[in-house]
Amino acid sequence: MAKFKNKYRIESSRAQWWDYGSNAAYFVTINTKNRIRFFGEIINQEMQLSELGKHAESCWFQIPDHFPFVKLGAFVVMPDHIHGIVHIEKSEIETQDFASRQTQNLASVFPKNKFGPQSKNLGSILRGYKIGVTKKSKLICPKFKWQPRYHDHIIRDEAEYQRIHNYIIANPKNWGKPKQKKRL
Repeated sequence: MAKFKNKYRIESSRAQWWDYGSNAAYFVTINTKNRIRFFGEIINQEMQLSELGKHAESCWFQIPDHFPFVKLGAFVVMPDHIHGIVHIEKSEIETQDFASRQTQNLASVFPKNKFGPQSKNLGSILRGYKIGVTKKSKLICPKFKWQPRYHDHIIRDEAEYQRIHNYIIANPKNWGKPKQKKRL
């Protein structure tokens, strides 16, 4: 573990070779702190949203209102986390289709992540989402908190996109089943 200002800190889980402001599809998972089930419960393999869960869902669908360059893919609110696909589609950045990305090394095709304005990237989008849910939670459920980080995965091709889409949609039906170690 590295030190910063003489204190240990957790290394970033973000891909150091990737610019998270680049046009791409991203699979994201955000957990509640300590995996507490604030958003509702699964009954008969269907998610029954709590009031806070309904707000978490509503905030997700408002993301493109705040970030016009974002399109949303599959999404689900689960009792203690959310899964979603975020498409960053900025017009000033030339995009490549999934097929051409399959055959190229992503590290050499896209620019390296860099410091600078953090207002048009995946981190700022998810930070805004988490803030929106947290603000409303103060009235509904004051004890609500997010985990400090989130999980992201850069979707590299159409087959992977479809597999992740299906995983998200089926998530409530698979709740409580033994988990298989399978890479998405």
